[in-house]
Amino acid sequence: MKNVFDNAKVFDNAKVFNDAQVSGNAWVSENAQISGNAQISGNAQVSGNAGVSGNAQVSGDAQVSGNARVSGNTQIFGDARVSGNAQIFGNARVSGDAQIFGNTRVSGNAGVSGDADILVIGPATSSGRYTTAHKDSVIGLRVNCGCFSGTIDMFEAAIAATHADDPNYLKEYLLFAALIRCKFGLES
Repeated sequence: MKNVFDNAKVFDNAKVFNDAQVSGNAWVSENAQISGNAQISGNAQVSGNAGVSGNAQVSGDAQVSGNARVSGNTQIFGDARVSGNAQIFGNARVSGDAQIFGNTRVSGNAGVSGDADILVIGPATSSGRYTTAHKDSVIGLRVNCGCFSGTIDMFEAAIAATHADDPNYLKEYLLFAALIRCKFGLES
């Protein structure tokens, strides 16, 4: 295969498209798809139905599995694990022993390097969605929920507007916001 170098392996139904590369001792298996200019290297593993695209890099001993999507200019490295239905995009960096899983979304200029850098809450009663908060080098703390992505103040304003007619849903999301503020040491 023209896009596979060194001792790297691509097997099962896995595919490598475009200018994507798999090198070193990395392997891609099952139904995983690597596309765009993505690079999988080192001892990295991509498996399941995972997709890595754009200019994303997965290296070191990192693993991407399940239905996870990694795209944009993201970097997944070290012993990081991305699994489930997680989505990592933008300029995000996931490293160290960080584990991103479930329906988590990490975006923007996030830098997640361990458990202290991310919080996942949910699912919410109203929508079944998870709310994710993580450190972001541009806005400080980014909150993602459904199609919302922004600061904690923006999140609180959005939930107040969206759930003004349902006090139970509003209360639940306000508790999510309070937990996020507590976890990351932010004043309300």
